Amino acid sequence: MGEPFSDSDSVDPHITGQSGSFPSTPQCRKGGIQQRQDKTDVREGSAACGQDIRDDTGKIYYVNGSTGTTDGFAGSGGKTDALVAGMSDPAGTAFQYAPTAMLVADPAGAVLAVNDAFTALLGRPSTEIAGRPWPELFTPDDHGRAWEQHNKALRGAAPRQWPDLTIRTADGLSRRTIVQARSFPAAPGGETAGVVIQLSLLSHDEETLRIVTELRLREANTALWSLDLTSGTLSELFGPSPLARMLAGDACTLEECLARVHRDDVSRLRAALETAYQGGNYEQRFRMFDQVGDERWLYARATYLGGDRPRLVGIVDDMTEHVQLVRRLADRRRIEAAQGRQVNELAAKLVSATTVQEVTNLLSREFTPIFGGDGAHVVLLDDTELRLYPESTASTGQWLYPDNHRDSAHPVGAVLHDSQPRFFESRSELLERFPALGEALCQTDDHSWAFVPMFGDGKTAIGVWVVAWTQPHHATPDERALLLTLAGLAGQALQRVNRQSAELELADAVQRRMLPPQPPAFSELDVAVRYLPARAGWRVCGDFYDAIRLPGRRIGLVVGDVQGHGVEAAAAMGQIRMAFRAYATNQSDPGTVLTETNRLLTETGEIVFATCGYLVIDIDLGQLQAAWAGQPPVVLATESGFEVWEPETGPPVGVDAEAKYPVSSRPLPPGSTLLMCSDGLVESAEVNMDDGLAAVGSELSAKVTDVHGAATALAELAPAGRGDDIAILVARVR
Repeated sequence: MGEPFSDSDSVDPHITGQSGSFPSTPQCRKGGIQQRQDKTDVREGSAACGQDIRDDTGKIYYVNGSTGTTDGFAGSGGKTDALVAGMSDPAGTAFQYAPTAMLVADPAGAVLAVNDAFTALLGRPSTEIAGRPWPELFTPDDHGRAWEQHNKALRGAAPRQWPDLTIRTADGLSRRTIVQARSFPAAPGGETAGVVIQLSLLSHDEETLRIVTELRLREANTALWSLDLTSGTLSELFGPSPLARMLAGDACTLEECLARVHRDDVSRLRAALETAYQGGNYEQRFRMFDQVGDERWLYARATYLGGDRPRLVGIVDDMTEHVQLVRRLADRRRIEAAQGRQVNELAAKLVSATTVQEVTNLLSREFTPIFGGDGAHVVLLDDTELRLYPESTASTGQWLYPDNHRDSAHPVGAVLHDSQPRFFESRSELLERFPALGEALCQTDDHSWAFVPMFGDGKTAIGVWVVAWTQPHHATPDERALLLTLAGLAGQALQRVNRQSAELELADAVQRRMLPPQPPAFSELDVAVRYLPARAGWRVCGDFYDAIRLPGRRIGLVVGDVQGHGVEAAAAMGQIRMAFRAYATNQSDPGTVLTETNRLLTETGEIVFATCGYLVIDIDLGQLQAAWAGQPPVVLATESGFEVWEPETGPPVGVDAEAKYPVSSRPLPPGSTLLMCSDGLVESAEVNMDDGLAAVGSELSAKVTDVHGAATALAELAPAGRGDDIAILVARVR
């Protein structure tokens, strides 16, 4: 500290009831603590006079530690620079010559007495210390902590640990000391008379270790702790650390800290502590809520120290950032796994796509979110013409059209020209390479792009997949590889769709010639039909229906399902339909018609299989006759309900040349409407046939008088995403 205190130095106003400078006390008795007359005189009535430290017998005493017991003392033992004179009893002498620096202060903090070790430590005579607030002997940064210890001592509160404070010496040096403050009463059981302060000087190594430890604790999310297993008192070593302040605050007991532990971890912590009470070491990971209520993950470990007061001494680390990092990595792996599954699912959709629109929708809508893209377009090359998908955004995507599909001054043209992808992280990067787009970019809010070529069977690009981001985006090598892979799959899908389209056009022409869109009209019978291909855009499949005028007032109804799709299925369907017509007009027995048709198919040598049902309605007799080859049953409905009629069946036609098909007969209930259909309507992976028949029966009964309305309603029952075609025939006798 360098310079002595001046008389004008004031006492710290932290002490309750204190204001301004330390007050003089003229009422001090001369029999109290006095200054020797042969040394510097302290004015009678100064703060140093203070309150007498005497018991009822007049004997001077002080509190011995925190026990509350008293031992007599009488100030200094005759040292020339002693503050207190006239101490002749052993206790006073022991105080004066004790090797540990000590002082006595009144409740207001003013120094009443110091021993030789204290004056030697400070390098100042007692006269410069007398009557001054003892907390101000320390560096200004430590004044507040010193006053805090003083006030705690007056209240009799025991701190979790004694603080280390830096004291200022006369030679200008600062020394770190452990400060212990305890109160003593004016008389046994009386009011507090003052405070005894003991200073323990840290050794050079101790101070170095403490500084290094504090620095490490300040920079790391770590705290050193000690738990008294007898009292449950929890204290921090070399503290207070940032972690301890954040977690425990003023908590000083184990129970106070456990109150902030996550309830799911408390029982496990208590069990581990029980083991520690038996002399075992301690190691636990647990969750604890900090002062603001945030959850923290902690890792505590400690070593058991025995003796009269067994304790755990250990370290606690904040593992929150590590746990959060592990969770983020786990989330990332789950996201990547989910993305992988999504990519596989979408790739499967590409393989099964049947139209150009399906392929482009997958690229522009379903694939784009995988990369965090905000929008996408597909530009396809048809000969020399460019076409933009989705068509609904063509007006906003016109800037993607180059004047010429091989215009290298445009990114789309450049990609189509050399079949190389282009990636741009910003507008400036795009404009640096393609400056002609400066005005065109005003039409879009995008800031980053990927232009990826799509290939068919050859090495020439047939289109460009454009993915856009509204913020600058860096496409990683993995993203670029995946974009190229998906674009390649899309190109192959587009080429396959184009080939299928050509095939379907041919098959469509075949089917139009062989399967009329509507059956012939009958005066005795209302007939309605619906034909539902398995996939949108496919008009040609192997299912078929027919209504045939027979001799007399008889009408034959046929529904069949040929294996396969496309030209071959359409041709087989036409062959079977013509065979039915030919045999039906010459044979009155339905079983014979089906038998002859089966023989014809097997004798051709072609592998053609078909399930079918042939039903003959005799209008005059009100009777039904049926020959069946694996088709679903007939549903008969009236306004009061429905029933399922299952004729006796044989194998599918085209399987066994010697197969026979029995005929089943039954009356046709008056006012009834009948349904014949292929199995795609009443059976799927999600619905068994019994449930499917019940559903269509209920729908048919609700529209029993309207065959066209019934056919439409039944078509709407067809399951979405089905893999089979559906033929529906509804008939009602007038």
